Amino acid sequence: MAEYEAAIGLEVHAQLLTKSKMFCSCSADYAGAEPNTRVCPVCLGMPGMLPVINRKAVEFTIMTGMALHCQIPAHTKWDRKNYPYPDLPKGYQISQYDLPLAINGYLAFDVEGERKRVGIRRVHLEEDTGRLYHVEEASLVDFNRSGVPLMEIVSEPDIRSPEEAREYLVQLRMILRYLGVSTADMEAGAFRCDANISVRRQGEEVLGVPVEVKNMNSFRAVKLALEYELVRQSVLLTRGEPIERETRGWVSSENRTVSQRSKEEAHDYRYFPEPDLPPLEVAPAWVAEIGERIPELPEAKRQRFVRDYELSAYDAGVLTADRDIAGFYEQAVEIGTVGETEITPKVISNWVTGELFRLMKEENAGIESVNFSPTALVGLIRLVQQGLINANAGKSVLDEMFRTGQSPEQIVEAKGLAQISEVHALASVIRQVLDDNPKPVREYLEGKKQALGFLVGQVMRATRGKANPKVVNRLLQEALRERS
Repeated sequence: MAEYEAAIGLEVHAQLLTKSKMFCSCSADYAGAEPNTRVCPVCLGMPGMLPVINRKAVEFTIMTGMALHCQIPAHTKWDRKNYPYPDLPKGYQISQYDLPLAINGYLAFDVEGERKRVGIRRVHLEEDTGRLYHVEEASLVDFNRSGVPLMEIVSEPDIRSPEEAREYLVQLRMILRYLGVSTADMEAGAFRCDANISVRRQGEEVLGVPVEVKNMNSFRAVKLALEYELVRQSVLLTRGEPIERETRGWVSSENRTVSQRSKEEAHDYRYFPEPDLPPLEVAPAWVAEIGERIPELPEAKRQRFVRDYELSAYDAGVLTADRDIAGFYEQAVEIGTVGETEITPKVISNWVTGELFRLMKEENAGIESVNFSPTALVGLIRLVQQGLINANAGKSVLDEMFRTGQSPEQIVEAKGLAQISEVHALASVIRQVLDDNPKPVREYLEGKKQALGFLVGQVMRATRGKANPKVVNRLLQEALRERS
């Protein structure tokens, strides 16, 4: 199928982290609530009820548009998008059609060693629908989600492969989380993606017939569904068969897409201006004030970590994938520069991406669940670098810190993990090891330097791992020279 290429555009719906819904004062925090308990006459679409615009949702959408290099038009408006679905109580959705809040942006990222730039056609704001639950032969509807602010980010069909689509979504979700505008949690339905994919012969400029793919609830599902569609459509073109413009659903249990319905056109929704809401004028001063609140975004932070902390691109990428982890790491770096023993950013990176990530993965926990502070982590690393405990003991101490929240000093003292570094405390042990192992001693004196490792191991065993290996090495060599 190498003679064909894909043209993919993605439509991402992200629920916004506002306290109230888009057009009423109901709580937008509906997770775990009893069905139909976060509702009011407005979000249930009762006759005569009037919507009121959620200012914070508008700000979040403008902020997202600016982070995606979009233009923010001075004039925007609301529209009614009509369709008769049972999870839409009004029979229409308040959305934006021809005058969205943000237009003509882009998202740039690296994928498979190459720089990719995907155009952002628009970022607009609307309200979410209710949610259907199918139980045997009946369908139940919960309207708690109805009216929750929903931001839609529509890309241009600039994506050329399923892998590019996956990376686009990863980078977009990261930006939304850095901005703090959405949890972007796919499992919770706060970050949902529909894909439009068409296939054409390599070198052709005219796009093929687009097919919309829905029901993809993970990055992996998006990649697999697009891979399937790329093959399916390429086979049809090879056979000379037409590709139908339709909406298809991804069936993960069968690893295939299935036809759901013919694809709607804009006129099918009968868009018209929302009569209950006035047009929205966006003042330049307001846009500038929102722009000042945009934090350092993932790519800029990644580049700074490489430049300022001399980390590899990989390590910087891992540390900046989550804003809170990046913040934890930077606090530790700052603390590590204070004191007699300076801890380098690279050493701290190794502990965070190695041992701390291991513990978080084992417990399926995020950085917010970690029981100790960056100060405590740096304190532990200092104990290791100063030779007060060895590296293995340091890992055990970190395990205990993660479990109990105790300080590293408390744990070392309670468990008696402090290394033995005093010469007089080790001298008798070394003497006894040399007396008990005449063959390795003789081999070392005859030039077999690897015998030293065995003798070091015997000292460590005799001290139950508490001896400082560097001190043991030095003292053993001194004692062996005396026996030569």
